[in-house]
Amino acid sequence: MTLTAKWRQWLPYLGIALVVAYCLAPFYWMLVSSLRGTDDIFSTSLFPSPLSFANYRSVFSPAQGFTKALLNSLIVAGVTTALSLVLATFTAYAMARLEFRFKRLILTLIIATSMFPVVSIVVPLLKLFTDIGWINTYQSMIVPSMSFTLPLAVWNLTTFFRQMPDELEQAAMVDGCTRGQAFRKVIVPLAAPGIFTTAIITFIAAWNEFLIALSMTNKPGMQTATVAISKFSGATTYQTPFGSQMAAGIVVTIPLVVMVLLFQRRIVAGLTAGAAK
Repeated sequence: MTLTAKWRQWLPYLGIALVVAYCLAPFYWMLVSSLRGTDDIFSTSLFPSPLSFANYRSVFSPAQGFTKALLNSLIVAGVTTALSLVLATFTAYAMARLEFRFKRLILTLIIATSMFPVVSIVVPLLKLFTDIGWINTYQSMIVPSMSFTLPLAVWNLTTFFRQMPDELEQAAMVDGCTRGQAFRKVIVPLAAPGIFTTAIITFIAAWNEFLIALSMTNKPGMQTATVAISKFSGATTYQTPFGSQMAAGIVVTIPLVVMVLLFQRRIVAGLTAGAAK
C-alpha cells in the first residue's frame, strides 16, 4: 500500500477526531477551569495545578441555593417533556395516518410556530400570567416552554410514524384489535426508538431554556439552574465568579450526558427488535 493510499485510509478517522476535539474542547476547558483555584482561574495551562474543588463546594453552599435550582429545572424540563410527548404522540399519529383536508398546511403551521423567537411571546405571556397570578410558579415556565418543544416533537414523531407500514395496524385489526388497541399495543411499542429520541431533544431544549425562566420568576426559590448560574455572586461586588459558574456548568451538563447514554441503550434495543421481527 502506497503512502497516499494510507493517508486516504486514515483521512476519515482524522476528520472525525478533529470534529470530536472541536466539540469537546469547550467542555474540557470548562472542566479544567472549574478545578482551578481562584488565583489560577485565568491560567492558560491545559491541566489544573494545583487541583482544587473549592468551586464545587461554593456551588453547593446553602447561600447559592443551587440544589433547589437543579430540582426546579428537573421538574420543569421533566413535566414539559412528558406533556409534549403525550400530546405529540397522538397528534403525530393522526397527522401520519389520517387523511383530511389541509393536513400539509396544518403540519406546516405547527412547525412554523416553533420558529417564532421566544422573546416575541415572553412579553404578552408575562402580562397574562401576572393577571392570573401565575408568576413564580412552575406552570408559568412549563406552558411557554411547550410552545417550542411540542411542535418539534410533533414534527419528529410524524416523520417516524410515516416510516412505519400501514400493514401493522391492519394485521392487528385482523386479529381482533380496534384501531385504538392497535395503536396502544403495536404502534407505540414499535415507535419507542422515535419516542425516546424525541424525549432527548425536548428534554434538552427545556433544560437549557433561559429567557422564559428568567422572565417568569423573581424569587430565588423558583429559579431554574440556568437562571441561578447567571446570578452567582462573587466575594465582592466587582468580582465575577468564573470558577463557580464553570463548576455549575459541569453540574448542569452531567444529567444531560447521563440521560443521553441511558436513552441510547433503549434506542438501540428498539431498533434491533424491528417491526419485521
